[in-house]
Amino acid sequence: MQDFTPIAVGIDVGGTKTHLRAETGDGSGSGSGSGRSAVADHVRTSEGWRPHEPVAAAAWLAALIDEALPTGTRPAAVAVGGHACETPRQCEEIRSALHSLLGIPCLVVGDAELLVPAAGLDKGVGLVAGTGSVAVGRLADGRTVQVGGWGAVLGDEGGSAGLVREAARAVWAAHDRADPPDPLTDRLTAAFGVPEVPALGAALESATHVSAEWGRHAPSVFAAAEDGSPLARRVIAEGGRALASLVVRLAGRGVPVDDVVVAGSTVLVQPPLYEAFTAALAEALPSARPRPLRVPPVQGAVALARSLL
Repeated sequence: MQDFTPIAVGIDVGGTKTHLRAETGDGSGSGSGSGRSAVADHVRTSEGWRPHEPVAAAAWLAALIDEALPTGTRPAAVAVGGHACETPRQCEEIRSALHSLLGIPCLVVGDAELLVPAAGLDKGVGLVAGTGSVAVGRLADGRTVQVGGWGAVLGDEGGSAGLVREAARAVWAAHDRADPPDPLTDRLTAAFGVPEVPALGAALESATHVSAEWGRHAPSVFAAAEDGSPLARRVIAEGGRALASLVVRLAGRGVPVDDVVVAGSTVLVQPPLYEAFTAALAEALPSARPRPLRVPPVQGAVALARSLL
């Protein structure tokens, strides 16, 4: 027999993996865990997630909830941060379809919107730099504003795939100038398994899954910087400035940017990129405070689910 204590379910659907966390309790009292108990903590791949097909996306989420929660338990509210949920219309269509399936309060937002509530804040900017890069915040009237996140071919500066793209461009330019050898050249050609710089173009263009396949070579850029490569260090510095520029764009559109919650498998794992970002942010927006996220983003989804109860 199911306990009547409400269960809040938060889901963070990333580009590679999905994290579901469910907790009971109303969250009253002080401290992040006061009055709460865990029901489920479930991680799986994001294979099959189709955010541009609302009905299919909702069915995928409902199946995930059924898979992750113990038999006989039902959620009282669900909040989802979805990779590639890029517009309010798209998020609302998935939310509506999920509500129709579950019959409970539901909320669907872009995955970057989980960062601010995960940090325990009511307002601020969420900045992600993993494989890609994106920043999101809210205006005073509650409307969401997202900048960046345009994919590895055209954008995602400061994410791992964007860094590799810009590293290749830097290597090509150096080759055209007949510059002396640079460690980035050796690192990048070795990573892509090609014998010389001109072959890099075909190697990049042959990628089936561009973001993932380019992005996995980003460690080579940071290794080249450690080897003393001026090209790699310039690519990383420009990546940091590009991430700071996302926050600047949000500020220009009226989003409060006093707190900038930072997450992502690239920017928090590679200190040179984080340092380049914070230095550029301090120069452009001295009042903005960068805050590395130290808890899983799914905790922001749980917080949003609780707000629906």
